[in-house]
Amino acid sequence: MDRALMLVDPQNEFCPGGSLAVKNGDEVMEPLNRMMAYAKKNNWILTASRDWHPKNTSHFKKWLPHCVKDTKGAKFHPALKVTKDVMVFSKGTLKDQDAYSAFDGHSKSGEALADYLKSYGVNEVYVGGLATDYCVKATVLDAIKKGFKVHLLLDACRAVDLKKDDGKRAIAEMKKAGAVLITAL
Repeated sequence: MDRALMLVDPQNEFCPGGSLAVKNGDEVMEPLNRMMAYAKKNNWILTASRDWHPKNTSHFKKWLPHCVKDTKGAKFHPALKVTKDVMVFSKGTLKDQDAYSAFDGHSKSGEALADYLKSYGVNEVYVGGLATDYCVKATVLDAIKKGFKVHLLLDACRAVDLKKDDGKRAIAEMKKAGAVLITAL
């Protein structure tokens, strides 16, 4: 089990109809589901991160309120087939915390993502989710800094693109840092 699939913030709030909707954000669910099926068949570790903000947080000075703990917007998108074997890591749970990277998250028991992955001997991760130019980028760059070999699932990511081509620039930055660019199986 030296590989893991990391689903980054595939939440309702970041899909069409959500308060911070990413254009075509819901389109990442199908390739993520294919990758989950492949990962399960091959005994990979499965993780998913989620924004899990308190109602009052300094993070909402930068962004519209989103993914407030226990709300519909904070739930995983209904098309995503998240099962009990996917370990969930919540991030942005503190009042003064932004937490873009999945590595800022903790499991229900308080375990950090990096510690969890290392406890299973994971050294290679496959990353997809929302959004390419924010949480996916932060997660990929952190994974590389922490010594993981990283594969970015291009067809399983979508960008916010606040500025034109932010997503393309984020992909170039991740590639330059060492991420391998691939598509889902």
